[in-house]
Amino acid sequence: MSSELIKNINEKNFNETANLPGIIVIDFYSTQCPPCDALAPKFEKAAEIFRGQAAFYKIFRQENRELAEKLGVKSSPTVLLYKNGKEAGNRLSGAVKFKDLLDGISSLGARYEKLSPVKSEYDIMIIGGGPAGLSAALYSAQAKLKTVIIDQALPGGQMAVTHQVSNFPGFPEPVAGYMLAHYFGEQAARAGVHTRFAADLDFFNAAEKTAGINGYEIIHAEKIIIASGASPRPLGIPGEMEFRGKGISYCATCDAKYYENKKVIVIGGGNSAVEEALFIAKFASEITIVHQFDVLQANKTACEKAFSEPKIKFLFNHEPRAFRRTACGMEAEVENLKDKTRKIIGADGIFVFIGMIPNTGFINGMETDQYGSIKVNQDMKTTAPGIFAAGDCIIKKYRQITTAVSDGTIAALAAIKELEYNKQEESL
Repeated sequence: MSSELIKNINEKNFNETANLPGIIVIDFYSTQCPPCDALAPKFEKAAEIFRGQAAFYKIFRQENRELAEKLGVKSSPTVLLYKNGKEAGNRLSGAVKFKDLLDGISSLGARYEKLSPVKSEYDIMIIGGGPAGLSAALYSAQAKLKTVIIDQALPGGQMAVTHQVSNFPGFPEPVAGYMLAHYFGEQAARAGVHTRFAADLDFFNAAEKTAGINGYEIIHAEKIIIASGASPRPLGIPGEMEFRGKGISYCATCDAKYYENKKVIVIGGGNSAVEEALFIAKFASEITIVHQFDVLQANKTACEKAFSEPKIKFLFNHEPRAFRRTACGMEAEVENLKDKTRKIIGADGIFVFIGMIPNTGFINGMETDQYGSIKVNQDMKTTAPGIFAAGDCIIKKYRQITTAVSDGTIAALAAIKELEYNKQEESL
C-alpha cells in the first residue's frame, strides 16, 4: 500500500530527515483543510510512482507550528522538496496539481513512466463537486443513469470551507460546512455516483463532450453538467500574489487556527468577510475589517454579531493598495477613499474576502458574460448542445447553497429528459 511508503515526522526528527541522502518529499498538512485532503491521494500515488527513488514524509503543521514558522510555511498544504540535505526545487502549496507534484520531484532527478491512457463512458458527466454538482449527481444516479462527478478537491466546494451554515433547511442549529459537504457526498455515493475527486482537469472539449483528467483518463458522456463553482476573487494589488500562502489567505477555515493570539486584517465587508472574521475571532487577539464603504454589506445578524465582538474593529471607506512583508509580519497600505491619504496597518496575517469569480477558464464552445459566468436558460441549458450548467458558475443574481441545489436539480432533470428523448429518437 502507498500509505506504507509515507512516514509521519515531527519537529524533533525533521532535520535528521531533511538531511538524508537522496530525494526527500515533505508535506506540511492540517486538519479541516480541503486542499490538504485533496492532496493526500495524489501524495500517496506519487509515493507509489517514485518508489525507491524518493522518500515521502508528512508533518502535522498544527502540532509543529514553530518549525513551520521557522521554515516560512504559512499555508496548508505546503510541499517541500530536498535533495541530499538541501531544499531544492519550488515549493508547492494550496491546490497542488498532480502533474506539478510529479514534475517537481522528477526535476530533482527521479524518473517515472507515463501512465497508460484509459477511456471511460458515462451517461452524464458532472464537472464540479459542490452543492450544485452533488445535487445534480444525486438526481441523475437515482434515474439509473451512469453518472460521474469530477472535482479538483473533495466534495462540497466552497461549502466545505464555510465555518457554519445556518440557513440550510432541515438543520435547526447551524451545521459545520464540512459536515454538510460530507452529508451531500455520502448521499450521492449511496445513490451510485462514480467519483473522481482530487482530480486534475487536463482538458475539456464541449463539441466532443469529453474531459481529460489526471494525465491519463479520458471521459466521454452523452450529457454534461458544468457545476464548477467559483473561487475567491483576488484584489490584484502589489504583494498579493507574492505573499499568497505566506501571510495572505483566502480561507479562514484552513488558516485561522494559525493566528491564535495574533493580529489579523480582514479585507471586505460582505457576508463572507464578516462571517469569516467572526470565526477568526475565536483565535486571533485583534481583527481589523477594512471595507471600501461606510457600512457593512453583510446580513443583519452577522453585522450585529460583528459589532458586538470586542476583538473586531472597523476601518470604513478604505481600500488596500499594497501588501508587504516585514520582520514583524505583514503590513497593508490602505487608502482613505474620501481624502486619498494613505497609511500602513500592521498585522500577523491578512485574509481577503471580496467576492468570487467563476471557475470557467477551462470551458469552450458556449456563451458567457464578461466575467466568465455561463449563460443558461430556465432549464440550465447552455448555448452548447447537450451541455448544462448550474451553481455559482452561471449568470445569476443570488448565490447561496440553496440556490445551487435548485440549479443542480433543474439541470439534472432537464439533462435526464433530453437524454431520454434522444434515445427514443434513435430507436425510431
